[in-house]
Amino acid sequence: MNSACFVLHSNTIFSVPPSLSIPLRHGLRIFMRDFAKVFGGEALLGPEQTAQVRIGYAPRDGLAQPESFSICFGEDAGRPILWLLGADDLGLIYGLLHLSEHVLGVDPFWFWCNQEPAPRSEIRIMCRDYVSPTARVRFRGWFVNDEVCLIGWSETYPPPESTWLPVFETLLRCGGNLVIPGTDLPRHGVHWQLAAEMGLYVTHHHAEPLGAEMFFRAHPQTEASYDRHPDMFEALWQEAIERQKDQQVVWTLGFRGQGDCPFWEQDPSCDTPTKRGALISRVIRRQYEMLCAVVERPPCLSYLYGELTELYRQGHIEFPPGVAKIWADNGYGKMVSRRQGNHNPRIPALPGAGESGPHGLYYHATFHDLQASSHLAMLPVDSTLIVDELENAFACGADEVLLVNCGNIRPHLYTLGLVSRLWRDGHADAARYPDEFAARYFGSAPIEAARCLRQYFAAAIPYGPHDDDRAGDEFYHHPTRSLVGHLMRGECDAPADDLRWATGEQPFDAQVQWFLDRCTPALPRFAELKQECARVADTLAAQETVFFRDLLLFQVHLHDSGCRGLALLCRSILAQRAGQHPQAFVLASRSLWAFQESLAAMREAEHGKWQHFFRGDWLTNVKSTLYSLDALRQYIRMFGDNPDYFLWHKAYLMPESEKKIYLENTHRNPPSDDDLAERLRIRFGL
Repeated sequence: MNSACFVLHSNTIFSVPPSLSIPLRHGLRIFMRDFAKVFGGEALLGPEQTAQVRIGYAPRDGLAQPESFSICFGEDAGRPILWLLGADDLGLIYGLLHLSEHVLGVDPFWFWCNQEPAPRSEIRIMCRDYVSPTARVRFRGWFVNDEVCLIGWSETYPPPESTWLPVFETLLRCGGNLVIPGTDLPRHGVHWQLAAEMGLYVTHHHAEPLGAEMFFRAHPQTEASYDRHPDMFEALWQEAIERQKDQQVVWTLGFRGQGDCPFWEQDPSCDTPTKRGALISRVIRRQYEMLCAVVERPPCLSYLYGELTELYRQGHIEFPPGVAKIWADNGYGKMVSRRQGNHNPRIPALPGAGESGPHGLYYHATFHDLQASSHLAMLPVDSTLIVDELENAFACGADEVLLVNCGNIRPHLYTLGLVSRLWRDGHADAARYPDEFAARYFGSAPIEAARCLRQYFAAAIPYGPHDDDRAGDEFYHHPTRSLVGHLMRGECDAPADDLRWATGEQPFDAQVQWFLDRCTPALPRFAELKQECARVADTLAAQETVFFRDLLLFQVHLHDSGCRGLALLCRSILAQRAGQHPQAFVLASRSLWAFQESLAAMREAEHGKWQHFFRGDWLTNVKSTLYSLDALRQYIRMFGDNPDYFLWHKAYLMPESEKKIYLENTHRNPPSDDDLAERLRIRFGL
């Protein structure tokens, strides 16, 4: 065409295929909504002969790769034309979202960062033809797992369509095509059907092979043993196959116990690695046979997760040809087997040289293990570790599937954006990524914002010798509750077994000191970072300020208050053990007050559409931490202030001139815990 630009404006006419599939309807709905935001009105639809933007399917020989699209320019009767052609439904959807991002200016994470496109009267598009590149990973997507904030955000359970629409839209905008839509949600929810309707492949949790109902739900009174009840298990698998046979499914094969644990916890007859591996192999082979009898060439995967990694490495598990073996990181970004309880073998979790494929990855942007994981705050490891691990995994041949645990999405946008770049391009510049992220979302102070991001990763508590041993938000809460319970139950003569993963074999008092020694050096780092983030937030443009506070400053608040809370608790326990009960009471109260700041930060981030977003904080569970600390300080007050709860007031706070002459009827109103703790804090200088 003669003109170097194609002009898009409110009067541009679009044509669409005469018969619209349900996925394409969703894609067009998203694009037309974005168009209306930019141009202030609905897009005009018309017949192809009158349209300037013509949307349709490419000829069979036009686009070689599934899910691909092309944008090309030309003229028709002297009028400029833009053709958007897709190889299939997903190709057209990706093409529409490409135009939305690169022409209309809609960010892939716009919903989560509250970033709306700027209004325009027209947009001039350079007339350069474009063909979408092939993604580095064939099946790429999210496991919406531990999604308690998404669940608690709504009054409706399971979460309604309004919760899932932005989740699936964002995944598509990131180039994803695969999803596990939630964790063990009721089957009458909309999540599975909506994901399929929006064009996504669905797959299954590793504890729910083939998407079948869990055995104990169907047969609560029957022993969950495949050897004893194969017909019952297979009936559940057959029902799942029939239910999903006409959908886009990547089928999960495998065998774990009920409630996502090793199956031999419920079937102790399999008491050797050989027996366990043989049963798992037999089950997977049977599932595959049943599936292939109904579905032609089904794409399948099986997770090498937790105990399965060890069994497979030992040669005890075999898979049918063509089943993608999914290798999992440890929840902290490293491709080694995960820590389970106090057992942490760190077995490399990648295929070896020459090992038959295909292979894929299950990777955690967020994790929940009630140890040191990141759930409400983003993964605190340096971006270089993530990039190195995934690029190395691709080089080892683990590139058929990349399924990312995205959790509640909103806190993890930084990591999810980085991983989506890797599944699309196969590589990323880790050193520059903080700068690119800051420039994209905090353009009024990008250098300062990028510096805060880098300081966030540098400030994390290193609790072990490995570069992924960096403490997330759960590090402050589970150990706090464990230490409190251990003290109050009178178990201090023995170590807290559930903390040996961190402290190793040490007496209880040494365990307490271990946590104090890890927290103390981090306190000034978090305090300085919090101050710097607050300063940067005040310099940003209005909408950027809101997102910066909700994302980074909020998470720094969680680390700062959590670190202080745990450190103060440790000091309180040591004081209590030394018989310094009033001082222990003050320190326990100060620990409680610090964790109350965590809760306040969560409430501050619940504004506008985010009201009640953290209502479902049932995993990190700040409220349970507060409950434990409140119980602790009441317990400590029994040592010397009981039974009248006036003795510490008299001993430490009452003027000497009053102690011998006061009348009980005028002075016996016991002070509250907060009032007494604050006055004693001043008295002791704590």
